[in-house]
Amino acid sequence: MSQAAAVPTNNRPYADLPPIAAALFEAKATKGLTFEQIAKAVGRDEIWVAAAFYGQAKLSPEELVALSQVLDLDTASVQSELGSHWWPNRGGLGPMPPTDPVIYRLYESVLVYGHAIKAVVHEKFGDGIMSMIDCKVNVTKKPDPKGDRVVLTFDGKFLPYAKW
Repeated sequence: MSQAAAVPTNNRPYADLPPIAAALFEAKATKGLTFEQIAKAVGRDEIWVAAAFYGQAKLSPEELVALSQVLDLDTASVQSELGSHWWPNRGGLGPMPPTDPVIYRLYESVLVYGHAIKAVVHEKFGDGIMSMIDCKVNVTKKPDPKGDRVVLTFDGKFLPYAKW
């Protein structure tokens, strides 16, 4: 039996999201669905779908229909808020530095290892960057006797700097 869920829309990051985001999160919680389950219904990866919930990815018309169906939301309402007229405001969620412990640790990892990663990328690929536009991000759980491990994979296309 499903139980209604409420999202604290006056708290970050929800306060910075489109109004429909609360309905998406509430429907997800009420139905007891994971991002992985929703992703399978939409035909995308779980991280990409989670990014869409946070207003960081653009759903196609077909994906909006599939999302509405899996969450039992009115398709016209979802399309009226996230349809062809709406575009993500990427990267603008939350304070800098981040205060959420998980997000802060990701931020900290770039502060601590960023220059080392950059140096190795340049050694292996040359002068360029890793695309976040053409990138797949995966989170997996790796059992370990000392405690489960979080494995983050950023699989981004290398983009060499142009010369002119």
